[in-house]
Amino acid sequence: MINVIVNERKESMPADLTVGEVKNQIRPEADIIIVNGFPCGPGKKLKEGDRVVFIRRGEVPRADELEALMMARHTPGIHERMKASTVGIAGLGGLGSAVAIALTRMGVGTLILCDFDVVEPSNLNRQHYAIEHIGMAKTDAMAKKLASINPYIQVISHNVLLNKENIPVLLKEAKVVVECFDKPEAKAMIVSTVAEFLPETFVIGASGVAGYGGSNTIKTIKLGEKIFMVGDLVKAAEPGRGLMAPRVGIAAHHQANLAVSLLMDPDHLEL
Repeated sequence: MINVIVNERKESMPADLTVGEVKNQIRPEADIIIVNGFPCGPGKKLKEGDRVVFIRRGEVPRADELEALMMARHTPGIHERMKASTVGIAGLGGLGSAVAIALTRMGVGTLILCDFDVVEPSNLNRQHYAIEHIGMAKTDAMAKKLASINPYIQVISHNVLLNKENIPVLLKEAKVVVECFDKPEAKAMIVSTVAEFLPETFVIGASGVAGYGGSNTIKTIKLGEKIFMVGDLVKAAEPGRGLMAPRVGIAAHHQANLAVSLLMDPDHLEL
């Protein structure tokens, strides 16, 4: 007999069964088979410790299955680490809204969202909000959006202007803080404050993400033991060069990808 995880439930079964035979016994109506994060055919032989997910296209799963189905494409072991992690996001504009959604889809267990602004029409050119969110506090709008994507994460919202006094209190539980502000002085303030008062916390800033073109000029740079910066460090927003969804999105996903890497294995980081 071997032990296999099927839709996040432990099952014992004979060692010579194929995944198709297991499907026929447990979920015959399923038409998608995922083993250890990858789709496969019904003829694959199962081995000890395999993680299997059976999905029926178009079916809304039971609440207790939804989390397993969302995480089915992740490499085994990643979901457990993500679920145990906490990330703080400072600013919920073009960068922060995209970072929040990416980390929600990754299943990061707790997100601390900080912003003091409301959603306005001009935000819709690059920020992950919709017309229905106009006038809402960004923290409330983003919390609502994240709950519609993955209701199994915890979202802690602070509708407040971050400063040197409240950052050490509001973000103290975060292993990673992602800086997503617009103004250079605010960016410098949060990076220096986290470095001074939360020395065990990683901080990921951004600088130079405006305009269009030059996708590969967006880089991830290590500035200190726990300080990183994303962008080209040159193209700031200014008259004639605005913030645009594609390039802002590239930078945001650099930040989110680095956050995942730091949560998983900071000692073997690849930039």
